[in-house]
Amino acid sequence: MKEKLFSEFQAPTTQEWLDKIQVDLKGADFQKRMVWKTNEGFDVQPFYRREDLADLKAVNSLPGEFPFVRGNKTDNNLWFVRQEINVECPKAANEKALDILNKGVDSIGFKVPGKSISKEFVAELLEGIMPQYVELNFSTCQRHCVELAKVLVEYFKEKNYPLADLKGSINFDPIAKILCKGTDTSALIAEGKALIEALAELPGYKCISVNSVALNNAGAYIYQELGYALAWGAEYLNMLTEAGVDATAAAKRIKFNMGVSDNYFMEIAKFRAARMLWAQIVKQYEPKCDCACKMHVCAFTSEYNQTIFDSYVNLLRSQTEAMSAALANVDSIVVTPFDKPYEVPTEFAERIARNQQLLLKEEAHFDKLVDVAGGSYTIEHLTDAIAKEGWKLFLAVENASGFLAEVLNGNIQNAVNASNDKRHADAAKRKEFILGTNQFPNFTEVSEGKEPVQCACACGPKGEIATLNKARLASEFESLRLSTEKAGKQPVAFMLTIGNLAMRQARAQFSCNFLAAAGYKVVDNLGFKTVEEGVDAAMAAGADIVVICSSDDEYAEYAIPAFQYLNGRAMYVVAGAPACAEDLKAAGIENFINVKSNQLETLKAYNAKLGI
Repeated sequence: MKEKLFSEFQAPTTQEWLDKIQVDLKGADFQKRMVWKTNEGFDVQPFYRREDLADLKAVNSLPGEFPFVRGNKTDNNLWFVRQEINVECPKAANEKALDILNKGVDSIGFKVPGKSISKEFVAELLEGIMPQYVELNFSTCQRHCVELAKVLVEYFKEKNYPLADLKGSINFDPIAKILCKGTDTSALIAEGKALIEALAELPGYKCISVNSVALNNAGAYIYQELGYALAWGAEYLNMLTEAGVDATAAAKRIKFNMGVSDNYFMEIAKFRAARMLWAQIVKQYEPKCDCACKMHVCAFTSEYNQTIFDSYVNLLRSQTEAMSAALANVDSIVVTPFDKPYEVPTEFAERIARNQQLLLKEEAHFDKLVDVAGGSYTIEHLTDAIAKEGWKLFLAVENASGFLAEVLNGNIQNAVNASNDKRHADAAKRKEFILGTNQFPNFTEVSEGKEPVQCACACGPKGEIATLNKARLASEFESLRLSTEKAGKQPVAFMLTIGNLAMRQARAQFSCNFLAAAGYKVVDNLGFKTVEEGVDAAMAAGADIVVICSSDDEYAEYAIPAFQYLNGRAMYVVAGAPACAEDLKAAGIENFINVKSNQLETLKAYNAKLGI
């Protein structure tokens, strides 16, 4: 214990690290090759050291201490494993709830029709469920939330449950409906005070919700969800206190339902930053205790990056997302089933989603340690950096008359939709990869009848206010591939590989992945001695598209003769952007694909040429 490990090694300085990196880069630009330009507006360096945390005050706090950047818990990292149930029949929903409670779930989210709420309905729904051991969350029509609260309190009292020990929530969030449906429900916000009063005997129940998961599922960048969630919560807190609700009581009733994307370290940092900033906001209302400054978060893995094709990859996405949320010390997690983009989740998909969380607890022991990310130089830096960007956005919304006003005039929706458009554009150009869709698609997969499920995030018709665009990132590629599949004949793309071995293989692999994203059958080859041999083989294979794959220098020799010999019998494509491209175009060659191509628009154009 007295011996200092590694004392014989001299710790290198930051400059020595930078000098070594510069040598290894062999003259390449450090900023371009090594520095990550985030969508959040700040740069991330390739490494961090203790000195980078010198000015960060939050690193000195302990778990459970204000400003709660290190979490609300002090001796463990337990979280609720939550599963959603859409209640159509209370008896069937009750049977399902009892079943999954025996399979590892300890939190249930019931989506209840507002018109069905009654004492008898609730009694049948909760029969046999012990609410003192389970977190119960309810979502219903916003106009029926107070009614639901009163029924629940009456039911729990009749059953003699220990009211002070019960934990759960009622999802009251009129602003979310404005965002999703464009209907002005802001008048309902006034019912928040009555809802809190109705739940007075259930201190462990949250009832004012901030559903920023809707922003996440609409493609918002991480700093946008953070900044808008803070402004959203502050709007409710301000309205409640102005209505006469005590600030401490109001803050303790607010719950954040946030999304979590697959940006692993950034999402960990987002939740840590969110707790820190929310604590500062609540502190300004001078609550009676610091415990009122705690942010309570349920994390939902994202639907935005889920895909119809190669849908099992959704498991990889949601697993890393759940890991981020767990390591960031959230209160509960909902793992979105992998099949949700194209069907009502099956029993198998829901079982896998449950088990993804149970693995994190039972196998990886993520529930045992508090804030394992604390002290990581990179994550501490990301927490500080994203907090600054989120705070800027929060202040901008506050200075522009507040979150509700910005929602009513459509500014929040337009900003998030602009981010969604940007991300779709980046995906089209493969600047943002979607594994299994625009990058490394499954060449042989067919949809087998899968169709995208339309979003139905709220009841009632759409209003006149701008709404969030919930189009998933992969939606346009999926539409393209489904249209190809429905065309009847699958187009065949044949790789005419010739010349330099390394270059022809690399370009053939690139071209196969590029074209298979549209659902084409791709045929790769080992190589041909002459272009005539390659074209003949392509015609024998029934090729609709012939892609010549060679080196830039050799295109001057091979590209035009192959094009002329093909003589319009199939679409002709050159893989790459050779220096002789203008000469090839002058000879009549029109189609080129390379890393700078807009993949989506190119494939749409090819489909049009093929009559699809």
